[in-house]
Amino acid sequence: MKAPKDHEVFTIFLTGLSGSGISIALNAFEDGGYFCVDNLPTTLIESFIDLCKKTPSISKVAIGVDIRERKFLTRFADTVAALRKSRKEEIIFLEASEDVLVRRFKETRRPHPLGYKDLKKALRKEAQMLQPIRQLADRIIDTSNLSPHQLRKLIAKSFLTREPDGMTIGLISFGYKYGIPLEADLLFDVRFLPNPFFIKELKDLPGTSAKVRKFVLAQPPTKEFLGKINPLLEYLVPLYRQEGKSYLTIGVGCTGGRHRSPVLVEEIRKNLVKNNLKVSTVHRDLQNAT
Repeated sequence: MKAPKDHEVFTIFLTGLSGSGISIALNAFEDGGYFCVDNLPTTLIESFIDLCKKTPSISKVAIGVDIRERKFLTRFADTVAALRKSRKEEIIFLEASEDVLVRRFKETRRPHPLGYKDLKKALRKEAQMLQPIRQLADRIIDTSNLSPHQLRKLIAKSFLTREPDGMTIGLISFGYKYGIPLEADLLFDVRFLPNPFFIKELKDLPGTSAKVRKFVLAQPPTKEFLGKINPLLEYLVPLYRQEGKSYLTIGVGCTGGRHRSPVLVEEIRKNLVKNNLKVSTVHRDLQNAT
C-alpha cells in the first residue's frame, strides 16, 4: 500500500491575550471547515502539520496557541520561521483593552493563566511577554468593542471567504465615541459630513436604510469625498497586494457609527467589488444608541 502523497496545508495560528476571544475565533474557523486544535504544544506543531499533509481530507488548519503553553514564548518564533520557509501560514493576534479584559475575567470567574492574584498585574505582564509574538502577526484584531457574535461574524467575513493566496479587504464603520478599531490599516474620518442625527425623521434610522443613504449621498461633500477616496484606494490596494499583504482593513468613522460611516462603507464596498476585489464589511457600532 502506497503512503499518502503530501499536499499543501494552509495554517492559521490564533494567539493573543487571555480573554480576548481566541476560543470564540477558533470555533468560528472550525465552523468554517478548518481542522482546529487548541493549546497544541509548540514542539508538536511541525510534526502535526506534517501529519495533516499526509491526510487528504485536511487542507486548512487553525491552531490556538497562547500563554498556557509555557514554552510557547521561547519556541513559537523559531517554529514560525521554520514553517514560513516551506509552508503557507498566517498569524492572527487578538487583544482587548485592559478594562474589557478585567470585566470578562470577572464575568467568567476564571483565573488568569499566569496565576497572579492581582489580575491587572497579570494582564500587563502577559501583554509584555507577548509583544514579540504580536510583532510577528499578519493581522491584529482588537475585540474590545466586539460581542462574541460580532467576532464570529468578523472571522467569517474576513477569513473564511478568502482563498489562502488571495487578499481580503475589510471595511469597518465605527463611531469615534466608542473608540477607533485598532486593527485598521487606514482610517478615514467623515464627521465633516452633515449629520442625519439632527434631522428628526432620520435620527432613529440606521445608515443602512434607504432614507439615510439618500440624505448622506445627496450632500455635495459626500460626492466630493467619494470622488477622491475611490481613486485613492484603487491606487493603494494593488500596492499593498504587491507587498504580499493578506488583509487590508479600512476604517470609516463618524461620531456614533450609526448614520454617515455605514453609508460611506457601503458605497466604498460597491466600488471595490466593481474592481473584482474581495471585500467584507462590518458595521461595528450600528446597534449602539447615539
